[in-house]
Amino acid sequence: MGEKRILCIGLVCLDVISVVDKYPEEDTDTRCLSQRWQRGGNASNSCTVLSLLGAPCAFMGSLAPGHIANYIMMDFQKRGVDASNVAWQSQGDTPSACCIVNTANGSRTVTLYDTNLPDVSAEDFEKVELSQYKWIHWEGRNAGEQVKMIQRVDNYNKTCPEGQKITTSVEIEKEREDLYQLFGYGDFVFVSKDVAKHFGFHSAPEALRGLYGRVRKGAHLICAWAEKGADALGPDGTLIHTDAFPPDVIVDTLGAGDTFNASVIFALSAGKSVQEALTFGCQIAGKKCGIQGYDGIV
Repeated sequence: MGEKRILCIGLVCLDVISVVDKYPEEDTDTRCLSQRWQRGGNASNSCTVLSLLGAPCAFMGSLAPGHIANYIMMDFQKRGVDASNVAWQSQGDTPSACCIVNTANGSRTVTLYDTNLPDVSAEDFEKVELSQYKWIHWEGRNAGEQVKMIQRVDNYNKTCPEGQKITTSVEIEKEREDLYQLFGYGDFVFVSKDVAKHFGFHSAPEALRGLYGRVRKGAHLICAWAEKGADALGPDGTLIHTDAFPPDVIVDTLGAGDTFNASVIFALSAGKSVQEALTFGCQIAGKKCGIQGYDGIV
């Protein structure tokens, strides 16, 4: 059957990226330095990074037929990402995002046109042949359905010998109450700086200690904190830290978090320690911030 793959489940959208030398002022005309289309979305971006790092990977998400979906599917193929699990929807539109990248400081401003396209359901996930995968990652979205998907994997793992079990991970990025149930699922839980601050925490170590009680037994909780690096906390109670690796010049921070997540998953799936994976994640995320897009991170 070949090497088992890493599956990422979540959003794919079309990013329309405008590059400007300074953020536009109100009621002014601004000339773009450049503009490009790029396949976006957290889970989709993580697949791009995994593929560039050399990991066989697959994407599962929702698409609506049309020219945007055609472009997205062509780009998955170009990047070597298996998109055969895409759930084609008969209602809604494929979402798109307008992104402004400011070359003065590398910041990005995103406005998402989030359509009424249904997310992948537990029923859709029933069609996935689990034996093909060694790791499945969920971008937190329709959490109730995603809990059912993770439970299916947990039940599958009970039937597998130790070396054949699927590792699971979830990302909790948005400040939405319904997503917080995902803390209790997954072997690795990525919690964003924004969510940590929403709970009143002011640093990654503080957030990990405060939120670890929400994860399931044996899980690791991971939190990246931009220029402060990233931290992880596991079942032994030891806090693990790595510094950030910023580029000489910040060019484009769009997708840096997705790059970090994918790089950590890549390293862990290859048998690296949590310390090694955190360091690798920050290194690759730092490289990504120094380039436009993703070509050049490896």
